[in-house]
Amino acid sequence: MSVETATKTILDPDAIRAFAATVRGPVLVPGVEGYDEARAIWNGLIDRRPALIVQCTGAADVVDSVKFAREHDLLLSIKGGGHNVAGNAVNDGGIVIDLSAMRGVHVDPSTQTVRVQGGATLGDLDRETQLFGLAVPAGVVSTTGVAGLTLHGGTGHLRRKHGLSIDSLISVDIVTADGEIRRASATENEDLFWAVRGAGSNFGVVTSFEFQAYPVGPMIMVGAIFYPTDDAQRLLRGWRDYMKTAPDELSSVALLWSVPAGEPFPREHHGKPVVVVAAAYCGAVEEGEPVVQPLRELGEPLIDLSGPWPWLGLQSGFDALFPKGGFYYWKSRALAELTNEAIDVIVGFAADRPSPLSDIIIWHHGGAMNRVGETETAYGGRDAGFLVTGEASWADPALNEQAIAWGRAFWDAIGPHSTGGIYLNFAGLAEEKEALVKAGYGANYERLAALKAKYDPNNLFRMNLNIIPAE
Repeated sequence: MSVETATKTILDPDAIRAFAATVRGPVLVPGVEGYDEARAIWNGLIDRRPALIVQCTGAADVVDSVKFAREHDLLLSIKGGGHNVAGNAVNDGGIVIDLSAMRGVHVDPSTQTVRVQGGATLGDLDRETQLFGLAVPAGVVSTTGVAGLTLHGGTGHLRRKHGLSIDSLISVDIVTADGEIRRASATENEDLFWAVRGAGSNFGVVTSFEFQAYPVGPMIMVGAIFYPTDDAQRLLRGWRDYMKTAPDELSSVALLWSVPAGEPFPREHHGKPVVVVAAAYCGAVEEGEPVVQPLRELGEPLIDLSGPWPWLGLQSGFDALFPKGGFYYWKSRALAELTNEAIDVIVGFAADRPSPLSDIIIWHHGGAMNRVGETETAYGGRDAGFLVTGEASWADPALNEQAIAWGRAFWDAIGPHSTGGIYLNFAGLAEEKEALVKAGYGANYERLAALKAKYDPNNLFRMNLNIIPAE
């Protein structure tokens, strides 16, 4: 039986069989065992049915898959961790290059460098690096894919001391649209290396990342303070003002949320709306304790879980709150300053969240991530002091319309207080298309469009936050 793709190309079954015979990994089509599991990604809003899913075992499988997609004019998606809320890891009727079997991590403790395959998760990365007391700047949920997070920046608990994930990137191996595998670094294919640090999914399939790692852990000082929302404006202003003078070792977020049901939270507080001040000090625990202490004194805490935490525990502490198959609509805005007026908008929308799982997070930036020049990498918005994300998360599909409407309304309301920039890893469903992408890359967009024309003139890699090749 023939397979029809989204581009109306008819694939002969013999072509599929011949292709499957060339690759080492399984090639899944609708109806075969494992297909439905392979097409499922984290965001339950996304339900797509690709014609082919290639579960690659190495770079050679990726090369063959890219060539096959180009030769047959197939819509192409790249699946690493499958965590991206916009759902670009899968498509309808095309081909998915699935890297989830490529999860190798190799640490060289003598140089403190790490080589990571394209399908590895943050949990894979942290587990191996912590054997040597090292960590790479990455995200805050261990099930997130290293590739997707990194290629659009990568912000996490080490951002103010060691910058974004892309700031620790030394090199990548990337399969470009012509089916060639290239090494990109500061000395090889330098223009491509510039582009992948912020816009990587537009330029090919990264099969391997090389990172610089840093001494972190095994224990770090963590602030995890839950305040009642009665005086939310004053709490947020106090947090903002303290972080203005905080050392780079301290990265912090303020989170308007509800107390989760379950351990370690006292039963009598389950479901209560709270302002959570979370912070991680990446130096010695004894040095971090007095730095975190003022965050514990912004008001009278409802719950205080602050203290020395294992780095691995911190990195996986949010995992259970974002299960695979839940529903997610997350959008972000960059703010130069967190003004009192912006705080009022945030507090107002937090009081009307569509579900207890939904939240608004304020990320304090600065430090190392802001000391990289705006045009040194493709990542846009280096000068922003804060990032605000409205994260609609819910479990009941009956809430779909209400939750998405809340996310969009918050994004619109916080817009007048923002720089206009966004963080492309939190792009909602990317429904604004080119306008959203241009906002994300800012001054770097035109150079990226020119490089897109060089490396992918026919826009093979377009199932993403797409940069249209310059004419």
